[in-house]
Amino acid sequence: MSQRSPFPAIAPRIEDLIAHRDLSAVFQPIVDLDGGAILGYEGLIRGPVGTPLETPYALFAQAEAEGSAIALECAAARTCIKAFAQLAYEGKLFLNFSAGAIRQLAADRDGTFVMLRKMGVEAERLVIELTEQSTIPDVASFLPAISVLRTAGAQFAIDDYGTANASLNLWVRLQPDVVKIDRFFIHGIASDPLKFEAVKAMQHFAAASGARLVAEGIEQESDLIVVRDMGIGCGQGYFFGKPHARPPRAITDNAREALRAGHIAVFPEATRAVNASLSGGMACAKMIVRAPALPREATNNDVLRLFNRMPNLHAVVIVEQGEPVALINRRAFMDRYALPYHRELFGKRPCMLFANTSPVVIEKSMTIENMAKLLASDDQRYLADGFVITDQGRYVGLGTGESLVRAVTEVRIEAARYANPLTFLPGNIPISSHIRRLLGNDSGFYACYVDLNHFKPFNDQYGYWQGDEVLKFAAQVLTEVCDPMRDFLGHVGGDDFLILFQSDDWRERAQRAIHVFNEGTQRFYAPADRLAGGIHGEDRRGNPTFFPFVTMAIGCVHVESQTGQLLHTSEDIASVAALAKRRAKSEASGLMVIGFEESHALLRGRTAAVSQ
Repeated sequence: MSQRSPFPAIAPRIEDLIAHRDLSAVFQPIVDLDGGAILGYEGLIRGPVGTPLETPYALFAQAEAEGSAIALECAAARTCIKAFAQLAYEGKLFLNFSAGAIRQLAADRDGTFVMLRKMGVEAERLVIELTEQSTIPDVASFLPAISVLRTAGAQFAIDDYGTANASLNLWVRLQPDVVKIDRFFIHGIASDPLKFEAVKAMQHFAAASGARLVAEGIEQESDLIVVRDMGIGCGQGYFFGKPHARPPRAITDNAREALRAGHIAVFPEATRAVNASLSGGMACAKMIVRAPALPREATNNDVLRLFNRMPNLHAVVIVEQGEPVALINRRAFMDRYALPYHRELFGKRPCMLFANTSPVVIEKSMTIENMAKLLASDDQRYLADGFVITDQGRYVGLGTGESLVRAVTEVRIEAARYANPLTFLPGNIPISSHIRRLLGNDSGFYACYVDLNHFKPFNDQYGYWQGDEVLKFAAQVLTEVCDPMRDFLGHVGGDDFLILFQSDDWRERAQRAIHVFNEGTQRFYAPADRLAGGIHGEDRRGNPTFFPFVTMAIGCVHVESQTGQLLHTSEDIASVAALAKRRAKSEASGLMVIGFEESHALLRGRTAAVSQ
């Protein structure tokens, strides 16, 4: 019985691998996200199995070291083309090339395409991918190479867009037929608003330039559905199939079912306002004053010269190795210098003599909530002195108390248009937007209007702070019963919420929310009120009344596919759901559903009343 050697195998030379034809090809499908057809395959190269050069990374690293990278690329292309021809598959063949290899292909145009015809693959079936590692110092001289390949019938693509050298500049100048979005932006896009926004920007530019997008790195159903609903044309990734010598001719049933899923994705842009309201970046951008700083060893005369040169500068920061160590307020400094003989006595002395060595410092990443707490704190030095803004501890600029108040207010007002400032759930604008998407995609769903019974008396008795805690608890309960990939939860305002359910088990989810909330809300009452089962107060007419515990009521309207039916608007749906909510408040179960037919009757009745 032979034993494995304890010593690592010696990697063969690349030129030997090419000469002995020890390279093999594998292929990964590229799928049309609209219909699920496989449009083509990306050809990838592998070295000898079980050797240190089995992976493409190791192969090309060795080739770079040996100075044979372009020779390896050409050999890899020949290997992939030959194997693809033998498979006799339909569709395009995507091949990776560096800029240098593309130049060489174009220079030997006749030889290249004679070779293709001999192998049984026409140039029209090739998509030449420019790899992201390629640097093109002179793009103008590279354009003719692309033109030669296109004239022969091949298409041109930029690979792994968004990383390394795949830049917008290159996209504009090379005008590719296909752009493959790097997997970094696709993996996790269902839960990452920034990735979503980045891909949306690429999509807008693709539409303007006429390029077709391919989303690489699709590994999860949730990411696939988001990419599909965004309108990205094609996808590639392990969800459709790993690279294989004999790849599938059709996608799996699981992948097909995911593409045909009736629900539409809850776009992560719905949480964009939440992030904006939590992050201080937007506020800092609004209030930062770019101002020079002085070193610790500066003198008071240096400070005076700076203030005289910049009459609008309210303060100057003293830094040491880029980090702020003190702040000198203009008014305090000038008042001191106006005293008799002060300039003569202290002008040449260190500026730290009159500096505030513990200034208020705001890091750019500080949340809006913490900035608001600073406004309410007892330490109000920043109102007069101003404060220092840093980025990872390094000085970047100044701010004033006035600018802080204005910036926090403006950011909160802007965020409130998209998210409720208390629960940070999407507000009315995202709610309406998602309803329009559901209607536009002809998707059936349940619009559930959520309201809290007896909330106003509780709020009056216990105060707004405790009332806010109940609202946040309601938001937490509703969030937990929603499927984040299928169900959209928004906060209309006050104690009103709206859920757009696409989950099949929506009824069980709604019932669970009612049960969990009704049980949990009792902890917000004082012990005596818990024993009594509620609180004593006054109704809207001022009459003494006993109010039971705050409970949840959910009114639902079923919105079926609209084909051939009366078209709805977001206002129509909200109106009928609100009516269902009012009925639910008198139901013992707390849940009321208005069916499809009744909702249409109600809408027709309302339309008739308006028209009379």
